[in-house]
Amino acid sequence: MLPSDTIVQIFLIFQFCLGVIGNSSLLMLYIYTFFFRPHVKKLIDSVFMHLTIVNMSTIMFTMIKDIMFSFGVPNFLDDVGCKAVLFSFRVSRGLSICTTSVLSTFQVITITPSSSKWASWLKPRLSTWILSSLLCSWLINLLIYGYMVKMVIAKTNKTHVGYGYSHGYCQNKHFGNHNSGSFNTIIITHDLFFVAIMMWASLYMVIFLYRHRKRAQHLHSPSLSSQPSPERNATHSILSLVSCFVLTYWLNNSITLYGFYTKEKIPRLESVNTIFITSYATICPFLLMKNNKVILQFTSSFSVLRMTCFQSSLHG
Repeated sequence: MLPSDTIVQIFLIFQFCLGVIGNSSLLMLYIYTFFFRPHVKKLIDSVFMHLTIVNMSTIMFTMIKDIMFSFGVPNFLDDVGCKAVLFSFRVSRGLSICTTSVLSTFQVITITPSSSKWASWLKPRLSTWILSSLLCSWLINLLIYGYMVKMVIAKTNKTHVGYGYSHGYCQNKHFGNHNSGSFNTIIITHDLFFVAIMMWASLYMVIFLYRHRKRAQHLHSPSLSSQPSPERNATHSILSLVSCFVLTYWLNNSITLYGFYTKEKIPRLESVNTIFITSYATICPFLLMKNNKVILQFTSSFSVLRMTCFQSSLHG
């Protein structure tokens, strides 16, 4: 049987490869759609593309250092490296949270009937609203985590004992101080605000889909009411994204807070936490590919070609 450290190393490498391949494939698909099939692109695709880029950045800036640390590579990051990597990771992860909340809010506006006053006012302005929201997300995250850069240094205590942030090669400057909790306060406040938006939007979409299904069953036959529409597919995809994010977010933060306020640090637990941190960024592209029109058309064409080749071989 493989030792637990080896299993963690294998899992980290596997998740890193899976996340990079999935996100880069989806990114190339969106680039192809934007340049060669502009007639099938939608406004929401630009948000999906932004989410894919920040998710790939999250994976790169989180997992490379943890893979190196799991193999015992010494002094992989110095003070400047810790500041740069943690800043890039935190900005990417913060943008992932903000973009997912923008997606859920976008879908709420999209599925709300135009008879609603606020929806009828927002729908014509969606492209401007999305651009402004993403720009504000960049500004907020750059300001928050730019301020926090000075709090991070390369690890000086190799014994993993003390209160505060200590992960891999890096730690917070006031490591070992009971009052070092200010390092996490701003992050948690920022995250909870956007998670609350996601959960409100998700609740609204679930209620809307339930009422729509009941109304469709009342007006039509069950077979008609069960036929999926593009809006319904998009809503289901975004609900899956939000559910996946919220689950991994609470798991990650529970372990982070436990490690932050526990004196004895557990390196293996830090690696497990990395797996949870990047789980959303790894799963996200595959959830988005599920209902992508270009992929569905490609899969359908491939199935037809395979069937044609199979029939030709039978008759040959």
